[in-house]
Amino acid sequence: MTIRDHPPGVLRRTAGAAAAAALALAGAIALPAETAHADATAAGDVIANLWEYNWNSVASECTDVLGPGGYGAVWVAPPAESLKQSGFSWWDVYQPYSSSLNGRFGTAAQFASMVTACHEAGLKVYTDAVINHTAAQTGVGYNGTTITNKYDTPDWDPDDFHTSAECNDSDLIIDDWSNLSEIQNCELLGLPDLETEEDDVRSGIAAYLNKQIALGVDGFRVDAAKHIPVADLNAISAKLDNTASGADPYVFQEVYPGSTPAASDYYASGDVLDFTYASRLKSAFQGNVSDLSSLESSGVLPAANSVSFVTNHDTERNGLHMSYKDGDTYRLANVFELAYKWATPTIYSGFEWSSSDQAPPNSNGFVTDTNCSSGWYCLQRDTAIAGMVKWHNAVGSAAVTNWTTKSSSVIGFARGTSGYIALNNGSSAATHTFATGMADGTYANVVDNGATTVTVSGGNATLTVPAKSAIAFHDGAFTPCTTCEPGDGGSTSTVTATFNTYASTTSGTSVYVVGSIAALGGWDTSQAVRLSSTGYPICRGL
Repeated sequence: MTIRDHPPGVLRRTAGAAAAAALALAGAIALPAETAHADATAAGDVIANLWEYNWNSVASECTDVLGPGGYGAVWVAPPAESLKQSGFSWWDVYQPYSSSLNGRFGTAAQFASMVTACHEAGLKVYTDAVINHTAAQTGVGYNGTTITNKYDTPDWDPDDFHTSAECNDSDLIIDDWSNLSEIQNCELLGLPDLETEEDDVRSGIAAYLNKQIALGVDGFRVDAAKHIPVADLNAISAKLDNTASGADPYVFQEVYPGSTPAASDYYASGDVLDFTYASRLKSAFQGNVSDLSSLESSGVLPAANSVSFVTNHDTERNGLHMSYKDGDTYRLANVFELAYKWATPTIYSGFEWSSSDQAPPNSNGFVTDTNCSSGWYCLQRDTAIAGMVKWHNAVGSAAVTNWTTKSSSVIGFARGTSGYIALNNGSSAATHTFATGMADGTYANVVDNGATTVTVSGGNATLTVPAKSAIAFHDGAFTPCTTCEPGDGGSTSTVTATFNTYASTTSGTSVYVVGSIAALGGWDTSQAVRLSSTGYPICRGL
């Protein structure tokens, strides 16, 4: 395209281009001088929770997004055959029918291929282990198993389950949530409760988990762990094989909040998912983020014994925690989780829903391939999250330092001298000077995929932090994400985008647009789209 010289003045530029659905961060650029640093994209410890993705989609995401993005592990839904009922509710997969690995998300062969693909991408694989109970409903499973008596399944006989006598409750249902014996020996919502104190039951559970370990699985998230005594969990773990790496399987456990048992009771059998952490983040991001200065003393679990999260498949639906429906606030809470030094962080990615029981996108119940532009909210593809995973890896174990509270909505902190983040939960942009503790120089802002830079002088940086967003930078080379999109959960649909911006120009000035996709240069400024001034004062690019 030809750029015509024009006189000084105010230029309104409109770029019509084939662009991904939310190119909010694309725009005219000035090309800064580059600063040389070491690369910092090696895999870390962040766990991507790809909840109810089918196996083919998990494999693709590991290869194309999670591996290149520096994630350490992927956590997937229960692989066992489960109840298949007419409504195809998401919770069918938490009602096991058999230990077959032919299930709702694909075949055993596809499961094995997924594990291999994720390993080749540098990720460990953790599965949901539903080992406390079997299905409450009779019927037909996703591999054709028929059950007519819920206490008689392909893997278990009636004497493998707790009875009302052992439960000390005539209706066999947990209804006294302060009674530990009832919680661990009665039925949760009518789900037959396995006698995990019996050695043959422990051996059967271990056989199911070892079948997965033989295919390369590296660990397990234990569903409903609070309903299984710690001694039983340790006995089951003692029967597990080593993983392909020669290590013990990594175990982290769901211990839902309540008067008993305490989360701390389960440190002996593995790490524990921290519901209190997620609750504290919800309170802060729906109130004052300045309250996060006291996060460590707010009742959250010890970092060494816990796994953190912002939401999960249960709590996003029951309102206990935030969800994708909270938009920018939810995204910002995840940014904070990745930035703050605490427990192993997880990033949750699931499907959109309008009712709590709603099924994932499916064909006759079988989950179809994940389409991030339709029916799914793919947070791991969000530009800010992708950048912060790399930031998280770059700062490593550096301590939180230089904490500053500028207002109830604006905070900033460093991770040693390795990285700095300023976060604004307010409704308008905020400009402040932050003592970063960083070496003087120019750094890429990872939150907008390197579209803007930060200058540190005398250890300080004056930053204008956008509303409901953050600015984060680290001492290391930043590789922009080419598989993610800003602010839309990962939509990959193609649209025509128009950008209206006013800028002062001088005669001979050339105007460019750069963005996250190939059509806009993939954040490579040398490949930015040059706009035509033929229609001055409007510049266009096609």
